[in-house]
Amino acid sequence: MPSLGADMESGLLVEWRIGPGDRVSRGDVIAVVETDKGVIEAEAFVDGTVEQLLVEPGARADVGVPIVRLAGGGESNGPAAAKPAVPVDGSEGASPRVRATPGARRAAERAGVDLADVAGSGGRGAVTEADVERAAGGATPEGDEERRRRALRRSIAALMARSKREIPHYYLAHTVDMTAALALVAARNAGRPPGERLVPTALVLRAVALAAREVPEVNGTVVDGGFVANERVNVGLAVAMRGGGVVAPAIADVDRMDLEEVMSRVREVSGRARRGLLRSSEITDGTITLSALGDRSVEEVHGVIFHPQVALVGAGSILERPWVRDGRVEIVPTLRLSLAADHRASDGRRGGAFLVRVARLLESPEEL
Repeated sequence: MPSLGADMESGLLVEWRIGPGDRVSRGDVIAVVETDKGVIEAEAFVDGTVEQLLVEPGARADVGVPIVRLAGGGESNGPAAAKPAVPVDGSEGASPRVRATPGARRAAERAGVDLADVAGSGGRGAVTEADVERAAGGATPEGDEERRRRALRRSIAALMARSKREIPHYYLAHTVDMTAALALVAARNAGRPPGERLVPTALVLRAVALAAREVPEVNGTVVDGGFVANERVNVGLAVAMRGGGVVAPAIADVDRMDLEEVMSRVREVSGRARRGLLRSSEITDGTITLSALGDRSVEEVHGVIFHPQVALVGAGSILERPWVRDGRVEIVPTLRLSLAADHRASDGRRGGAFLVRVARLLESPEEL
């Protein structure tokens, strides 16, 4: 079972996307796993041919426990004799041989429905919660969604508490004149339908990535108390999920994309995050994070670093403010940027250089 977050201890196998004899390559989606943060598509770590599936759908496995054996590529995580996975309810479970989602199993238990009698409409014939509700005549009590929200909140709180406890944060802030950036956005969006328009967040993502490449002390992780810079710039974008909670899926190699590519990836990743279906690499591969509140009308964001990263950039709303230019006071659109950084990896001087570089790029958006 892969670790799909710094605070993850176990995951629930919802569905296999592979079977014995299938050939898989590193990065292929092989399974769907449910964690406190939602449903995540787990990807293969190595190339190989599927020899044996070691965990049944509906079973929970601790992080590090083997869930599949690959021939020619090694086992996914250690020896097959490791601690076995257990069904979701900790016992033999409700019809463990029936392919069903976790929500469907809980709903079936509450409603007294035998999963073996329910026709599944999910992937590979899996029984879904809606299938159980139909079989029960719509009498399934509500409450799963609220329980998931509470679990997500607990998970986020635990991760943030760990970050504040273990990471020596320092904070910086800087105000950016967004006149040129908004002019570029307006020019690019002329004549485009709403679903294809560029948004300022794409410019901020690109500026953060380029600046992080120049100031590598903000782009990496702390391992055994020492900073390790990352050669890639994978910017996590904090996304508010439906029903509450935040995830920060990573957009890989933002420094190598143009603005249109960045915007396309923002739409794709944000959409899947809000639907609760992210890929494991998007959860684990972030090297720095951007928390942008867009039109929420909050001037400034003071973030908490996502462990084990070493920096988080906050971007408030674009608001009009008085601005002195050439000895005259003007009203201009401005963006308040903040940086939360890890003192083990950088100091205020390097953090300041990074934040100022982000600002300069936004003030000269033709460089993006």
